[in-house]
Amino acid sequence: MEEKRVFKIGDRVDQMCVTCNEERGHIVVSLSKIGKITRVECPMCASRVVYRAGTTRRASNKVGAPYDRTRAYRKGQTLMHPTFGEGEVTAIIEPQKMDVLFADRIRRMMHAHS
Repeated sequence: MEEKRVFKIGDRVDQMCVTCNEERGHIVVSLSKIGKITRVECPMCASRVVYRAGTTRRASNKVGAPYDRTRAYRKGQTLMHPTFGEGEVTAIIEPQKMDVLFADRIRRMMHAHS
């Protein structure tokens, strides 16, 4: 018997972004009364769309380089963190801070830090 995952607002789900025209992680922004995902938001383009179950991401063919806090990243780059796994840079916040979307959530991380 397969265990059914319970989602909450702020969780990450993979779905095709119709605006970006790319499969990527989306953030759950609303749930029905019975706990089903109803809407998700793309952290890259900020579009909010209806969640379409079954449009999960295929195995990534672009493996990100290992995370290095001294390296400068740009929006859209992928990286591999030793603890959090594969992530995608969704925003550059300040010269040395970025938001990275991992499987569990968005995390604020340092970059271009000497």
